[in-house]
Amino acid sequence: MNPNEVQLLSQYVPYLIGLIVLLFVLRAVRVAQEYERAVIFSFGRVTRRPRGPGLYVIWPWERSLKVDIRINTLAIQPQDCITNDNVTVRVDAVAYFHVSNPIKATVNVRDYMQATLQIAQTTLRSVIGQVELDQLLAHRNEINMRVREIIDKQTETWGIEVSVVEVKDIELPEMMQRAMARQAEAEREKRAKIIHAQGEYQAAEQLQQAAATMAREPAALQLRYLQTLTEIASEKNSTIIFPMPVDLIQAFKSMLDRVGEPEAEQGSNNRTVVRPRIEQ
Repeated sequence: MNPNEVQLLSQYVPYLIGLIVLLFVLRAVRVAQEYERAVIFSFGRVTRRPRGPGLYVIWPWERSLKVDIRINTLAIQPQDCITNDNVTVRVDAVAYFHVSNPIKATVNVRDYMQATLQIAQTTLRSVIGQVELDQLLAHRNEINMRVREIIDKQTETWGIEVSVVEVKDIELPEMMQRAMARQAEAEREKRAKIIHAQGEYQAAEQLQQAAATMAREPAALQLRYLQTLTEIASEKNSTIIFPMPVDLIQAFKSMLDRVGEPEAEQGSNNRTVVRPRIEQ
C-alpha cells in the first residue's frame, strides 16, 4: 500500500467509524410507548427489569420484547351450562384484565390471552354449576364476583390481573320461560289477595272500634243518625227512605202498647152479655 492510499484511507476512517457508531445507536436505542413495557433478554435470560416508557438502550447481544399493559377485553362466547338444580342455561360473559407483571406474562405463559380465555370459560361453567337457577337470576353480582376472584387467583402466576367479570346474558329454555311466567303470575295474584285480605281486616277492625265507641256514647249514634239524614236530604231523589234506629222503634211500640191497654179494659167493662133464653 503506497503512501497515497494510506493517506486516502486515513481520511475516510473517521467517517467509517461515525457510520458504525450511528448504526449502533440506531440499533441500540429503542422507544417504548406509555402503554408498553420492554422485557430484556440477554443470551436467552431475563437480566433486567422491564424498561419503559420512553427511550431505553439494549446491547447487540440483547433482545427486547414489548408487552402491552393496557386493559384487554375478553369476550366469553355463549356456552351451555347446567345449574345445581339441573336446569340448562346458555350464558355469555365479558372479562376485563391487564398485564400487571410483564416478565411473568412473557416467561410463564406463551399466549396469556388464550390462556385467560380458557380459564374464564371453565370457571364460569364451574361457578354456575354450583348455584341454583333462582340464585343465578337474583344474585348475578355475587356470581360475577366469585368468577372474577377465581380467575384472578389462577392467572396471578401469569402476571395477569382480572379487574371485572360481567355475565352479559342468561338464556333459558322456552319451557322454563313459560313456567317462570306462570309462577310470576301466581305470585302477583297471591300478593293481590294478601293485600285485599289485609284491607278487609283493617276495615273490620275500624268498624269494630267505631261500634264500640257508639255503644259507649249514645250521643255519637244520634249524631251519626242526623248526619245520615243530612246526606240523604242533599241527594235529588224522588223517594227517600228514612232509617229508623231500632231503640226508637221499640220505644214507640212500647208507648202504643201502654195507650192500648186502658181502652181494652174499658171496652171489656161496657160489654153487654147476652145470654140465650130458655123456654120451658
